[in-house]
Amino acid sequence: MAKHRKNTAHTGELGFRESVELMFNRAASFMDLSPALIEKIRVCNATYIVRFGVKLRGEVKTFVGYRSVHSEHREPVKGGIRYSGHVNQDEVEALAALMTYKCALVEVPFGGSKGGLCINPSDWEEHELERITRRFTFELARRDLIHPSLNVPAPDMGTGEREMSWMMDEYRRLNNTNIDNVACVTGKPVHLGGIEGRVEATGRGVQYALREFFRHPEDVEAAGLRPDLEDKIIVVQGLGNVGYHAAKFLAEEDKAKITAVIERDGVIRNPDGLDIEALKMHLMAGRHLSEFEGGEFDEDGKSALEDNCDILIPAALEGQINLDNAYKIKAQLIIEAANGPVTAKADKILRDRGVTIIPDMYANAGGVTVSYFEWVKNISHIRFGRMQRRNEESRNRHLIEALEDNGIKFSEEFKSEWMEGADELDLVRAGLDDTMRLAYQNIRKALHDKPELEDLRTAAFYVAISDIALHYQSIGL
Repeated sequence: MAKHRKNTAHTGELGFRESVELMFNRAASFMDLSPALIEKIRVCNATYIVRFGVKLRGEVKTFVGYRSVHSEHREPVKGGIRYSGHVNQDEVEALAALMTYKCALVEVPFGGSKGGLCINPSDWEEHELERITRRFTFELARRDLIHPSLNVPAPDMGTGEREMSWMMDEYRRLNNTNIDNVACVTGKPVHLGGIEGRVEATGRGVQYALREFFRHPEDVEAAGLRPDLEDKIIVVQGLGNVGYHAAKFLAEEDKAKITAVIERDGVIRNPDGLDIEALKMHLMAGRHLSEFEGGEFDEDGKSALEDNCDILIPAALEGQINLDNAYKIKAQLIIEAANGPVTAKADKILRDRGVTIIPDMYANAGGVTVSYFEWVKNISHIRFGRMQRRNEESRNRHLIEALEDNGIKFSEEFKSEWMEGADELDLVRAGLDDTMRLAYQNIRKALHDKPELEDLRTAAFYVAISDIALHYQSIGL
């Protein structure tokens, strides 16, 4: 069994789970709830550890996997499965708890879960990974830890559409009479029951969260920033799926400047703004960061977290901003695209210094939101837009024709855009935008009603705990 890895490399630092619980307890202290109910909401219901063997390369290899179920106050429970050599029980339980609070905050009707397999994917060939994944799926399915109405995994670090396809296919093979078996996982390719916009969802959600923040001038002023995202200096840590899409959309659509991208082997900087698409293609081609011609390379990536910038987007692992560097952070606004990138003690230091933090449980909720849309699509057995798209086009066309008959002329470009009915991607983006807007407004309302909460993270926890508590109180707990 893999040892539990605690993020305590920094003197006096807390582990990931302890950080989450400390932040939870801070918000709960402002609530008029019984200690017993608070404890019920806080604790993890169950963590399952599975050990299984797969015959590979002429011998049996044993793997350790986890699936943690934090809260079943709503079902199914939801949460990704990560593949990493550092997966451990504490990490999985902390992530499951964050999923519970995240779903409650953005009004996604799921409980929280999380899973992981202690494996380094790069150590194995694709056909070997498929065999390992299918066996892991079997171990989960036989315990109902993957099930369309009980527990629905999704991609996470080290996994993606490919792994979800294998999991879905294995589950369908084991449960071929379940009409909803395609809904057993989300994050699948579109042609296998996935949904348009799922791959970009978490990064897109980060963009929408920032846009909503900048719609409130008093919040922007409190952060010491000028209005508008245009020309904001942004540093991004991690150009994986989330960091890449967040950086790409902010640069291309909001005209922000991504001046530095931090990867595990260093940092690339360009004060005029990096070409994110070119950088991503460079890395996907297997070339080293130092070979990218669109910026200056420095092998000391960690120090780039301390660069002068308006906005810092940590989109890598937990605990990247900690007691070692919290006093050196120069960004006025941090938006947590990763889970738990700021430790609890670093969070206090930054708050005391006046740094605004848009917390992970809100900022990276785009993934679970669009996973919910995918699950609804699978359960309803119909793609979004199928029933109304052409009707919408017809109504828009009649409106344009009536206006033109009365002398109002429109360009062909405008008519083409206006008359086209919303397709699945349009509807997914609109639904995600609405979700991120309303969630932020609920956080702001909590801060307005209870100023003692002081910061966005505590207010977000307060909103989430309130929602979960209301559910338990309504059933007599």
